Amino acid sequence: MNLVDVLRNAFTFIYKKAQLWAVGGGITVVALGLGYKFLLRPNKLNRVGVVSQLLIHPLKSGRAVSVALAECQPIGLKYGELRDRHWLVITEDGHMVTGRQEPRLVLVSLTSKGGQMCLNGPDMEQLRFPVLQPDNPIINCRVFSSDIQGRDCGDEVSNWLTSYLAAGKTFRLVHFEPHMKPRRPAETESLYPQREKIAYPDCGPIMLLSEASVKDLNSRLENDVTVARFRPNIIVSSCEAFDEDSWEDIQIGDVRMHRVMACGRCIFTTVDPETGVISRKQPLETLKNYRLCDEAEKHIYKTSPLFGQMYTVSKTGFLQVGDVVYKISH
Repeated sequence: MNLVDVLRNAFTFIYKKAQLWAVGGGITVVALGLGYKFLLRPNKLNRVGVVSQLLIHPLKSGRAVSVALAECQPIGLKYGELRDRHWLVITEDGHMVTGRQEPRLVLVSLTSKGGQMCLNGPDMEQLRFPVLQPDNPIINCRVFSSDIQGRDCGDEVSNWLTSYLAAGKTFRLVHFEPHMKPRRPAETESLYPQREKIAYPDCGPIMLLSEASVKDLNSRLENDVTVARFRPNIIVSSCEAFDEDSWEDIQIGDVRMHRVMACGRCIFTTVDPETGVISRKQPLETLKNYRLCDEAEKHIYKTSPLFGQMYTVSKTGFLQVGDVVYKISH
């Protein structure tokens, strides 16, 4: 129960008791009634779109898993054993490896079945390994400028990744487990509340993008791109391009989310999710032509174009494809 609900219940209780008081307490009753009406009146929900896709990226920089239903937790989306960006490729010294350094990572899929994780990639044999490996060592890792831990997934997985990426160095896979200390996005992005926690995402637990925004971008490109370029969790249809920029608080099903900031885009958007080839040009150059921030926000986003919105989870629950997206008006 959130603070508003608690206060609303308190006012309701006092209001009912006040009705039993003598006439001399009439002023108090009126004041409480006005307080309930104007301070704690219900939020207004305005329909703004429909959830068209839900995507979980179990492996950071890996291929997305499309699901029809997902649990929305404070740390991100979850479906069965799969949790968004809870597995991470690292170098031997613990530094993260993403599609920025190894573009072919975007072709690697990590799924689960019967308590086993399934690793697949082009021209590679499928490799299965246990979700939980409590006897494996915990490794200290580095994600951007933050320290975080991960459970090593074993030598067999390391050999698979090393062979696949063929970069002349050894790679390992680690898994973030619930008991481990998470990262705090506020350490790198000041707009996030101190209480927020994440595993291996860049900066936040939920990213939302509309189909219309991608369509608008494609109208400016020679070659169309898909939503997969931008690696969102929630894709919304039935709205206009960039409507999501103004959705400060939203409700989907029982889930409520709060918009923290726009998603500043980088060179990773130039990696083709179908080929694993990095162009270092499009669509980033086009986005820079019309999606830069206002001058007042340059200390936050610098020269990164903005595409998609980052959310935190105010109320947990389940999301489904087809759910209506409501904008909450306070």
